Amino acid sequence: MDDNTFKEALRQWVAGVTIVTTRVGDQIQGMTASSFTSVSINPHLILIAVDDKTRSQPLISESGIFAANILHTGQIEWAKRFAGMYPEITDRFFDIDYTTATTGAPILPGVIGWVDCKVYGEHKAGDHTIFVGEVIDAQGSGGEPPLLYYSRQWGHFSAVPEEN
Repeated sequence: MDDNTFKEALRQWVAGVTIVTTRVGDQIQGMTASSFTSVSINPHLILIAVDDKTRSQPLISESGIFAANILHTGQIEWAKRFAGMYPEITDRFFDIDYTTATTGAPILPGVIGWVDCKVYGEHKAGDHTIFVGEVIDAQGSGGEPPLLYYSRQWGHFSAVPEEN
């Protein structure tokens, strides 16, 4: 993993909706992250916060791997699906042709950036677990603006008006 690849993958993470995925054997799980941030460039580390009540938390602990997938504005339905807003959908990966990178955690297609991590550290923080991930692989595609989450509403990137 080189610094430029790491920076390119994370260049739009600041406010983008992030889907955290993991795998234990044949069981895959994905959910929106409560928090996602870069921790260190050397070594390449990120942090995610996962609610302890989710199915993902024990799976990440058990597997020791996860991927963070940063969504673009056209992927709002995935954001809602992985946030559990469609309780009738029991398989959140249904009809999504995901791939895997180095760790085997699912990578969603067409996202604006992803990082594939092994767990570097795990810390309890109230009703969440903070996982620090060592980035093993990453990719950033740029292009479309990130999908934003604000005021309990899903939204789109707001362009800055042109000056006259």
